[in-house]
Amino acid sequence: MVIFKDPCPNAVAAMDEVQAAEFELLEELMEVETAEKKQETLRKYIEKMETNITFPIPDFENDLQWLNTALPLSLTKELEGKLVVMDFFTYCCVNCLHILPDLEQLEELYKIQDGVVVLGVHSAKFDNEKVLSNILSAVLRYNINHPVVNDGEATLWNKLRIACWPTLLVVSPTGKYLRAFVGEGHKESLEEFLKLALDYYRQKGMIKTHSLPISLEKDKLPATPLKFPGKVAVSGDGKLIAIADSGHDQVLICSKDGIVQSVVGGGKKGLQDGSFKDSQFNSPQGMVFVGDDLYVADTENHVVRKVGLKSGSVTTVVGTGVQGQDKEGGNTGTQQEISSPWDLDLGRSIGSESKDILFIAMAGTHQIWVYFLQDGKWYKGRHHKARTCLRFAGSGSEENRNNSYPARAAFAQPSGLAVSTHPDVNSVFVADSESSTVRSVTLKDGAVKGFVGGEKDPMNLFAYGDADGVGIEAKLQHPLGVALVTDNKGPLLVADSYNHKIKSVDIISKKCETWAAPSSGSSEKGNNSIPIDLNEPGGLCVDQVHQLLYIADTNNHVIRTVDLATSAVSQLPILFPNPDEADGTKEKQVKDFVKPSTVVIDLPPVHIAPATKVDVRLHIPLPDGHHFTDEAPSSWLMVCKDEANTILNIEFDTNGRIESSEEQSLMSFTLPSDLDLQKYVHLYIKCRVFYCDDSNVCRLKENVYKQVIFFKDMAEAIASQSVLLNFTF
Repeated sequence: MVIFKDPCPNAVAAMDEVQAAEFELLEELMEVETAEKKQETLRKYIEKMETNITFPIPDFENDLQWLNTALPLSLTKELEGKLVVMDFFTYCCVNCLHILPDLEQLEELYKIQDGVVVLGVHSAKFDNEKVLSNILSAVLRYNINHPVVNDGEATLWNKLRIACWPTLLVVSPTGKYLRAFVGEGHKESLEEFLKLALDYYRQKGMIKTHSLPISLEKDKLPATPLKFPGKVAVSGDGKLIAIADSGHDQVLICSKDGIVQSVVGGGKKGLQDGSFKDSQFNSPQGMVFVGDDLYVADTENHVVRKVGLKSGSVTTVVGTGVQGQDKEGGNTGTQQEISSPWDLDLGRSIGSESKDILFIAMAGTHQIWVYFLQDGKWYKGRHHKARTCLRFAGSGSEENRNNSYPARAAFAQPSGLAVSTHPDVNSVFVADSESSTVRSVTLKDGAVKGFVGGEKDPMNLFAYGDADGVGIEAKLQHPLGVALVTDNKGPLLVADSYNHKIKSVDIISKKCETWAAPSSGSSEKGNNSIPIDLNEPGGLCVDQVHQLLYIADTNNHVIRTVDLATSAVSQLPILFPNPDEADGTKEKQVKDFVKPSTVVIDLPPVHIAPATKVDVRLHIPLPDGHHFTDEAPSSWLMVCKDEANTILNIEFDTNGRIESSEEQSLMSFTLPSDLDLQKYVHLYIKCRVFYCDDSNVCRLKENVYKQVIFFKDMAEAIASQSVLLNFTF
């Protein structure tokens, strides 16, 4: 991602000498033929920059905001004696995300005490990115563990003539400019340069081993059930919800009520196939249900995974696991390298009656790709075998360029997809985040067209804002998700992420209106939008069966639901299974909990005479700091069986709600007077309890209790007997 700004006039002359020296180095490196000669050239360059160049890096302004450090840092104080690698980045930029693993490995290679410090300089592109709380969310979302300074007005950026996100600038222990690495893909060159520089300054006695006041933001936050959920998907029947729990590097499969049925991924960053428990992901994003499978864009692993919902296994189907630069494709499955897939949706190959291809928003190469689930026909009459993956639209340049020829069009970090195969629409809608637009790709011929947002100049990626209007008159700010409401025909809902809103677009007239907005601004200027306090929502999906909109409210760490008929807004509770259960990944739904194989908790038997009144009470004291979950009512169910294991019909309620942790009466009944005293009954009570702690980590626990009741003579039994079920989680 490249932008150009006028450099600070006072810095122009001082920078000329620096840039001339860098240019000369690049020319010399092109001429060297051996590794030894290259290292000799770099050593001479380092000495030249330290002894001959007189341009020190300007220190940070006093009023800047810092993250991951207890105190502001200064090049002339805390950072003196350190080789500093300044990462000029903006958190919307996918190229900036690509180099984070390089920086993480660099931090593992060199500790602060070794004399190397990685320091993020956040220079915002969007207005929303200047806000410290939003930068904080990005630091947490992408697990950035080095100090970050908010250079919101790009002061240092301009003084140093930085022109590209990302740019890595190496600063000497004396605060001098050494060398810049522009863009991504410089891991080996950077490490080689740092090793030589560290050796040089150590020999000069200029490296200091002191530590820094590091104070990681991630250590200050409570645990939450979800962590930066990126996308959400719903099955065709509306019964299953898939949540890309991106910050936890896993995918949750939930029931419509939010009960977690499967945790896919072990919660540890990595790339590993296998069982749900053993598999690993790296910041998963877009998903789509295909029959009994769920396909997942495993974004930072640069692969697409298939989650077998019945088999309980995860398989990589596209990608090599290494970021690719191929912009054409055509290889099969795991032989095809890809780059940062961000969203997925289903579509049809040419002439097909079934949905047999995956559309992929390939954010890393700024393109739209397709993956063939079955053999199929594509444009220009070409046939492709199942598992083939290739480019559909986009040249690979980062632009807002529309064109009737799909290969000549250009996108800018496409991040959301919604496919409509309705005859009146027949298009893929694309949330093109860096151009702040929604674009459409016609399925008939691949023509890429503007839909809403942006402007006519294809090179201008700064035409963002927050305005309702028609087509190009409407303004968005870094949209990340799109979803069609009804029958693939619209309207189209847009996650206008950096405006913290949901916009609605009529797909015929292209009229864009605010549909949901923060409560503080939902009634401004007659705006009748739904009040929802969203924070950078990243994904949308619509349950067509129940007419519900699901919103991945990313920075609030929750999933919101909106009833499309009533506009009622709620939060989907995330209810994990009982942690004491063996596999810890599935809800233990016991359909017939009194069959012989059921594990139950046996209570001491009681002896009751005929014609005796029986009171059944329940007491559920919750642990300190916990409360019942309002969104998922706790309940009880009772079954009574005789000694032959036959269910007995009884004349009172056998199920109900658990209202509180105080003792409550479930039922009261009187045993018949003509009981056969040689027989007995089994009373089973199942209690399902949903409860949360103060940080909203919610749990489901289910216990089944068995009470044996023996019938005795009135003279041998207690005349009035109550059965009290009392248990503690």
